[in-house]
Amino acid sequence: MASKEEQLYALIAPVVDALECELWGMEYLTQGRYSTLRLYIDRSAENGGVTLEDCERVSRQVSSVMDVEDPITNRYTLEVSSPGLDRPLFTPEQYQRYIGEVIALKTRAPVAGRRKFKGQLRAIEGDSVVLIVDGSEHTLSFGSIEKANVVPRF
Repeated sequence: MASKEEQLYALIAPVVDALECELWGMEYLTQGRYSTLRLYIDRSAENGGVTLEDCERVSRQVSSVMDVEDPITNRYTLEVSSPGLDRPLFTPEQYQRYIGEVIALKTRAPVAGRRKFKGQLRAIEGDSVVLIVDGSEHTLSFGSIEKANVVPRF
């Protein structure tokens, strides 16, 4: 059986695609009886990037689909935004795009005595990322990563 996030992704991704955007990622957060469904959408720079109007269109369309399909039975808040400069990374393909860049990540449990890592993304090897942190190489499985973001360069 698919997880709630997988069900939501399967429902929402075609809607976002139809609006000529990419569903970069999704976070489904629950706290008691309330939930937040946070969508990150993207568009290529050649297509003007993500605009406020894109976020509004996606929000309206996704809200309509959610009202009809009713996949979340309790109260929830829908948030739609661009991934931003410090974009979160969700899939191995997204990590692949940022090889050579500095990323910050947090693991679900301590690895080598720590949960927070910030360093250069060196490679993707199988189901793991290879990070250079302070001159040391760390290999972390995707399953152990709770959250990862690109560190913006200014």
